[in-house]
Amino acid sequence: MTGAKDRMREKKMKNQPRNVTYTSSGRGTGRGQGSQACGWVRGHQPGGHSYSQDLPKYITASYFAKARAAEVNAMLKAVSKPAGSCHVFNALPNHMRRRAMSHNTKRLPSRLREGAQRLAERSQRAAEKEKKQLPRSRSRRARRRHGNLLLEFNRRQRKNKWLETHIWHAKRFHMQKMWSYCLPLKPTAKSFRASYRAMNTHALLQDLSYFCCLELQGSEEQMLRALARLTSKQTGPTFAAASCLSGARQGSVHLYKADQFPQGCLGPADFLWRPRVPDASDRQLWIWIHPDLKQEVLSELQLVCQCSVSVSVSEESGPAVERSAGRKRKRDEDDAEEPSKRLLGDGTRPAGAPVRWQSPDTTITISDLTMEIVRYRLIGPLAHVVLTDTLQPASEEPSDAVSLHQQQTEVFQLLRGVCSTAELPAGCVLGLTVDDPRLTLPQKRGKSVPDLQQSAEDDRLRDLRLTGVAAHCSQSALWDTSARERVTHSRLSEQELNRMRSELLVPGSRLSADGQAAVPLLLVHQGGRVRGEERLHWGSGWDLLLPKGWGMAFWVPLVYRGVRVGGLHMSVKHSQFMGQPHFPHDYPDCPAGVRFQSEQEAELLEKFKRRPPSKRTNYIKHGCLAPFCCPWQQLTEEWEELVNLSTENVSCCRTGASDFTVLRSLKALRRLSAWTRPPSRRNSSTLTHATAAALQQECGPSLVWVRLRLLGKGQPALHAMVCAPTTSDLQLLLQDAHSSGPQEPRHKDHLKHLRQHKTSPEEPARAVRGVFPAPLPSVLSHCSRLTLGWVTQGDFSLAAGCGEALAFISVSGLLHTILQQPQEQRGLVLLRNPSSLQYRFARISIDV
Repeated sequence: MTGAKDRMREKKMKNQPRNVTYTSSGRGTGRGQGSQACGWVRGHQPGGHSYSQDLPKYITASYFAKARAAEVNAMLKAVSKPAGSCHVFNALPNHMRRRAMSHNTKRLPSRLREGAQRLAERSQRAAEKEKKQLPRSRSRRARRRHGNLLLEFNRRQRKNKWLETHIWHAKRFHMQKMWSYCLPLKPTAKSFRASYRAMNTHALLQDLSYFCCLELQGSEEQMLRALARLTSKQTGPTFAAASCLSGARQGSVHLYKADQFPQGCLGPADFLWRPRVPDASDRQLWIWIHPDLKQEVLSELQLVCQCSVSVSVSEESGPAVERSAGRKRKRDEDDAEEPSKRLLGDGTRPAGAPVRWQSPDTTITISDLTMEIVRYRLIGPLAHVVLTDTLQPASEEPSDAVSLHQQQTEVFQLLRGVCSTAELPAGCVLGLTVDDPRLTLPQKRGKSVPDLQQSAEDDRLRDLRLTGVAAHCSQSALWDTSARERVTHSRLSEQELNRMRSELLVPGSRLSADGQAAVPLLLVHQGGRVRGEERLHWGSGWDLLLPKGWGMAFWVPLVYRGVRVGGLHMSVKHSQFMGQPHFPHDYPDCPAGVRFQSEQEAELLEKFKRRPPSKRTNYIKHGCLAPFCCPWQQLTEEWEELVNLSTENVSCCRTGASDFTVLRSLKALRRLSAWTRPPSRRNSSTLTHATAAALQQECGPSLVWVRLRLLGKGQPALHAMVCAPTTSDLQLLLQDAHSSGPQEPRHKDHLKHLRQHKTSPEEPARAVRGVFPAPLPSVLSHCSRLTLGWVTQGDFSLAAGCGEALAFISVSGLLHTILQQPQEQRGLVLLRNPSSLQYRFARISIDV
């Protein structure tokens, strides 16, 4: 019997805590001895002894009473307030609980009715409070109501501006926030080759409304005198070019800081003069710049024009005032609350921001027209066919402009007989007034094709191909601010257009344009590839300038004509196929280019660190010094030092290190282009050590923009190294024309022991596997071949059918390299990707 009791006690003690023990000495004790009598001992008393005597000698009554009172209050609160979904009726016994008691408190006993009523009132107040505080808790139907959608869209545009085609793009593109805009990057569908085919055979559409427009108005002489400080004739035509000054052509310039050429480059800009008006003494000039350039260019314009702030943004043109989002209620006829309005123009600009600057001395006025004018770009040989199918000249015009409108209409109709957009002179401008294109919207999407019957030879068509559009036909009401505002506010809504379509006797027929506002616009021709000898005028097209508010009214009809739509990615590829630098990617000497390079370096380094250490490319072993950035300043300085030491011309060494520049002088570029061509195509200019030294002294520490074409297979990558070939490399190419090229020997990772045995935590760059720490060692001779420069854009070119790269190389390094090469092999360099040891032969082309 005793053994059975022991086994039972052991079974009870199996799952007990460690501080609960059982002693056999308690067997047979009396019942009045408590827990020790039955053999149970709790706490930390070994052997069943009594509690320790280390207790306080006295107790303060006030503190003890407060502590016990707090515990009693907590207990009463916990008992009176049910936890979770527990209700008062849960306190009833099971046989009295009913489901209806949760709704009817009179079914409860009298002692519980008061508590149940308080719980019901509290639940009702919480539900009403939640509806008032959370507008998103409303139904989706309420949130998608037109007024609520506009309020939500206006709120989301406070920080980043939206284009008028934002909603259309957001449904079909990956969007990216850049330069205080929300812009389309690339389509969600795979359409890269289709977009290239559109640029090559049909038309590609892009929304360039994010480009900023600055308007200058004043005396022509004073404006030219001020703008001459920002440009140089060495880089090409300036604001004073005769063909552009008349208003018949659009021009392009490189802007610099005032009187600092060739230092202080700001970036590229397009400009357009308004044709001269007989009765007006002042001229108008539009300067189109990238949004990342706006602040720098605006500051320089205010400096050279001596302008001060005169006008600010009016409160009426500011963003719509948001009303409180509450429950749905009906509007009374005498309700003073205005409905929400759609933001047009720059809705992120604060109410007191200046938009106009005027000079009391020069009488020049600078106006900021950012997002006041919508700009679309059509790229492709059939861009003019798409425009002639979409746009219909206005049927009615004021009596004072009838003759001009007729002449512009005749020129516009002549475009139908042009076979390709590239046949027209680059930069010609045509003003036009058209009807609402939504009136002639087709029933379904199609593809615009040229009409071969209208391509017969005509004298007017031949003059149009040779001389372009006359200056007086470039006039448009789009230049007038009042005309733009009138057209913007007189646009028919989609609801009114749908009502007109429903009243048509023949569905699908053309709507009447009676009483509709005629829209003034400008057509600006883009010449495409205008430099070099290959694929001339490839990528040409038209730019369509519209007043704000008419973006979607023209966008949808253009899309219905079968054009492809591209984003920022296709803009970069378009520049790459044309062999032209793209801003800000390919402007390392501009402030915007420096910012872009630092952001790109941080992004590439972060992407590199996200990979596991065993899967990262060890750039140290590959001999790649700068896989994420391009140290242009260090490259130019080292080449200057090397060339001066090799020629023993110590007097030419500069005492102070100056910032590098990009060579944009057309005269110097023509000489370099001639020296790098094959002998059969080279002009009379000869390359000698004297001419090379003179050009080097003239250019200083500078870079030159070059186009590289691989002689064999290979695909250039970003930040690929452009290196000078050795004599053995050139002999290898002579022996085998299809040679893949030499290989770089694998380097030793001399920083491996530093990463394994780090002694100081202040060197985070050395902890990254496979990357050189800062400061960098010699960028000129860190591998077996001398480095000339790096690639900024590289890929397989669909236009050329082989691998092409666009790069910057040192002018001193280029002259030093071609002087040591045979005449038949001048212009040959080596190209190596950062993640490869294989060199590829490539030929340099400098397009002028």
